[in-house]
Amino acid sequence: MFENIDFGELFKKFETFKIMIIGDVMIDTYLWGRVDRISPEAPVPILGNVHTEKRLGGAANVALNVKAMGAVPIICSVIGNDKRGKELIELLNIQNLTDVGIQFDKKRITSQKTRIISGNQHLLRVDEEIDDYISSTAEMKMIEFAGNMIAEGKIDSIIFQDYDKGVVTPHLIHEVIKLAGEINIPVLVDPKKRNFLIYENVTLFKPNFRELNQGLRADINIHDLEEIARAMETLRSKKNHQIIMVTLSEMGIMINEDKEYHHISADIRDIADVSGAGDSVISLASLCLSAGLKPLEIAAISNIAGGQVCERAGVVPVDSIQLLEELKTAVEEKTEG
Repeated sequence: MFENIDFGELFKKFETFKIMIIGDVMIDTYLWGRVDRISPEAPVPILGNVHTEKRLGGAANVALNVKAMGAVPIICSVIGNDKRGKELIELLNIQNLTDVGIQFDKKRITSQKTRIISGNQHLLRVDEEIDDYISSTAEMKMIEFAGNMIAEGKIDSIIFQDYDKGVVTPHLIHEVIKLAGEINIPVLVDPKKRNFLIYENVTLFKPNFRELNQGLRADINIHDLEEIARAMETLRSKKNHQIIMVTLSEMGIMINEDKEYHHISADIRDIADVSGAGDSVISLASLCLSAGLKPLEIAAISNIAGGQVCERAGVVPVDSIQLLEELKTAVEEKTEG
């Protein structure tokens, strides 16, 4: 499937793209430590030697993945006018990411996920967030910002990174897809349950297996690839999506090319943490789609990128150098075979 791709040239092409990311940004906080004993007060582990780390999460991690590949990400989101909101802006600045599309709302809080980890063992996660839809005022400001960026012709593709925290509203979805469609800008979606069936007429729709089941209210077995393909086709035809790409965790990834469906197996890896793999998949898919690659090529490259980040603890962006090496190795192995 990679016979005609010069990956060095492809990665250089990625560096010319500008990707708009619309969705829920958050802070990922990590309490790293070591468990040596159990509490005498209750049967729970005691975490000692703790150190804290804050990272960009949610749609902001998608931006980090896009940036890691050399492209320019533009985040469009709403955060709280609070201490964590200021911390998030500082984290963006540290990563040289623009905050031009971020707006503050004093009636909301900035989302934070706190993960408590011993070694690579995830012990607990604490979520602090508001998941009500944003106000109509904030919604209109997002539509205006996105519309201006689209009208200026400076966007190569748009990602809806929907974590179901309220930033992505039905009206925002309809308006941005309509505006993008008028000048043929590709729209990609990484959905959650609440808005799953709201999205229509998108270029690439990427649920994971659990989201596909939830969104269609189905009960499909992950090993039944034919049934998964039928569900994907039902969704594609019902919502008029061009491409459906479903991530299947350790089972790999599936994608359609018209009415034909392809399954790509996952590579065997030492898995440390699956958090953030979907962010890497949608990021690479947006770049590959902008570069004009075929669906099967998009899925194969995105699948390798998603697997790569699972080898590192915590939510981390893709490593472009490692990804390039893996892709070149995949071509060489296929050639030798």
